[in-house]
Amino acid sequence: MNEMKNVILYTDGACSGNPGIGGWGAILIFGEIKREISGGEMETTNNRMEMMAVIRGLERLKYPCKVDVYSDSAYTVNAFQKGWVYGWEKKSWKKTDGKAVLNDDLWKRLLVLTREHSVVFHKVKGHSDDELNNRCDFLAREYISVLKIGNVSQN
Repeated sequence: MNEMKNVILYTDGACSGNPGIGGWGAILIFGEIKREISGGEMETTNNRMEMMAVIRGLERLKYPCKVDVYSDSAYTVNAFQKGWVYGWEKKSWKKTDGKAVLNDDLWKRLLVLTREHSVVFHKVKGHSDDELNNRCDFLAREYISVLKIGNVSQN
């Protein structure tokens, strides 16, 4: 069996209003190759955009990889680091209080992707001195601006 390739994935999401127009940005790094991607939606939330950045980044990978995901989203990182997402799945996407888990459509997509790849989540401080996190934030906000002008279709 071939050894899995090591990939670094930086991600960020942003929203103009919450809910509102949202954007996400991601940077995939494999060796010397660095690829920036972004997208957004007209009516969404910050948490959904944070999750979409990770989803879209992982979906870009053509074969199973070892992926280190760097995100400033405690919501996304903690769900995996603390195992919340696995508990929600076992409880049919209900929280301990019996209420439905928000964004279960995206959690389900993320679970599939994290099972296809070997993923480790890392929490980074947002809007700080992390150059790649700041670049992802720029990409997400830039996409929001493009959506506001109406020059692009949503993705």
